[in-house]
Amino acid sequence: MSQSTHARGDQEARDLLEALVRIPSVTPDEQAAAQRLVEFFEEHDRDVWIDEVGNVRAPADDGVLLTSHIDTVPGDIPVRVEANDDDNAELWGRGSVDAKGPLCSMAIAAVRTGASFIGVVGEEVDSRGSRYVIEDRESEPDAVINGEPSGWEGITLGYRGLLAGTYVATSESGHSSRPDNNAIQNALDWWSAVEAEFETGEWQPVFERVTCKPVSIDGGVSEDGLSVETTMAVQLRVPPAYTTDEIREIADGHLTDGTVHWDDRVEPVMESPRTAVARTFRAAIRQADGEPHLLRKTGTSDMNVFAQAWDCPMVTYGPGDSDLDHAPDEHIVLEEYDRSVAILEDVTERLL
Repeated sequence: MSQSTHARGDQEARDLLEALVRIPSVTPDEQAAAQRLVEFFEEHDRDVWIDEVGNVRAPADDGVLLTSHIDTVPGDIPVRVEANDDDNAELWGRGSVDAKGPLCSMAIAAVRTGASFIGVVGEEVDSRGSRYVIEDRESEPDAVINGEPSGWEGITLGYRGLLAGTYVATSESGHSSRPDNNAIQNALDWWSAVEAEFETGEWQPVFERVTCKPVSIDGGVSEDGLSVETTMAVQLRVPPAYTTDEIREIADGHLTDGTVHWDDRVEPVMESPRTAVARTFRAAIRQADGEPHLLRKTGTSDMNVFAQAWDCPMVTYGPGDSDLDHAPDEHIVLEEYDRSVAILEDVTERLL
């Protein structure tokens, strides 16, 4: 894209982004936003449909699969365009960064280059969309560019994995003055042991740590008054040095009472910076007078799912400041969005 186009903005890309941000798509209600994406591809004479789980599928040249997620977390942020302190236009609204900015940049690049595109659903909850794609496709693409905010100069190569489950315990009821543990204490003791197992010094980067987070706890005397019951939902973030099976085995090893029902697992991923996709991104960013930097994210994304199933090079890329993911002040600088669209077009054309 020329500098003059940058100056006036990529109007087609900006119009699509604002339209998508104005359509709420909190998981699992992505249907209206998915339909708007279908209309966009139909306007460009592309074959497109919505599959059984709600993904938008626009297959074409599988030399590159461009993909990002349609759903967002909850949050009512009035949609508006306003100038920031640098007199650059910003689009405010839920999903502007995570991940409708990346999603729309992928869609624009797909119609302009002829690459394959999939807008997936459910990423914010259980990645049901990407998991379905893995099962439904007959073959893997040659390369994957997954859409999440990295900033226009950032290239994400790694994500930690996730192990999530619910601890459940029951104990006999008794007077609170008795010294023996009840189920609530058993839950707290188990979790304290797990946290101690993975405790590290502050010198170790977060990406390389197992981090432990309880996300909910409920407990007390049962309705019949004969027992004390507790449930505690927990999450452990898993760095590439481990598998989720290894973390589960360690956590289960600290159980003395109760059981854990592990109900969600996503393996970590760390891609090489020397793949053709990563090298092409670095070259395109430098050619656009940017300084490429390689990122490792402490959360998870659909790239984890794709990397577990497909043996092809992949990166995650997209406009937006990831510090604004899920935030009450979520917004995207439109000039950066334009730059990301241009980078994606350049990279995709080179790879195809």
